[in-house]
This record gives sequence, structure tokens and C-alpha cells, in this order.
Amino acid sequence: MVKKIYVGNLPFKYRGKELRELFSKFGEVEYATVILDKFHKGRSKGFGFVTFVNDLDAEKAMEEMDGQEIDGRPLKVNEAKPREKEISSEKEKPVEEIGEKVEEPKEEKVEEKPVRKNPVEEKEEVKEEPVKEKTE
Repeated sequence: MVKKIYVGNLPFKYRGKELRELFSKFGEVEYATVILDKFHKGRSKGFGFVTFVNDLDAEKAMEEMDGQEIDGRPLKVNEAKPREKEISSEKEKPVEEIGEKVEEPKEEKVEEKPVRKNPVEEKEEVKEEPVKEKTE
């Protein structure tokens, strides 16, 4: 039935090792972890998860540990719920699921304007011929 349990309101100094030790008296703990705050490096968020090998051990741990005070903090212990999947927006859903017809975007014609050349480049090179002096 239940193998993974949620443990909330943990003292912030607790890590996976302490959580495992705290719950191992109820049976074999397969996995224990305390969730850390990704914005405050190394700081606990105050909750974690314990996975038991045996379902009955998990049930017993929930019954006995829920409400128990640890370092002045009453624990909240219950069955872990699966993570909710992110709900995609309607824009990402196929047309059939939305129930409306989506038209293909129309291509807009863009008039091309002639490119104006740099006036300096437009001037043709004028070759100057040397002026011959008249000799009389």
C-alpha cells in the first residue's frame, strides 16, 4: 500500500542521514532524503521523504511519528503524494483536443524598396587629362 512517506516540519539541521536514523527504528529504510533549497545553498527546506522496504513499517512510522516533537518542532508525517505533472497550455495541445480549427498563417507580401546607393559611390570617376600648355 504505502512505502514512501512525507516528513514535514523537520529541523533545518536535519539531512538524509539523520532522517534515516530517525525512521530506521520502524523497519528497513530503503531511501531517505531531505529536500534542500536551491536558492540558499545547503539549507534544508524543512521536509523530506522516507521510503521503506515494507509497507507495514511505513504505516507504523506514520502512525507513531505524526505529531512527534523533534527539536521543538512537531513533525507532520503522512503518505507521500505523487508529483503533479505540469499542465501544458492550450497552445501546445493538438487541434483535436482544443476543439477549434486552426488556420494556416497567411504569407504577407512585403514590397521590396529599391536600395539607395551611397552618393559617394554613385559618382563616376572623372579622369582628368593633363592640360597642355600652348607654346607659341
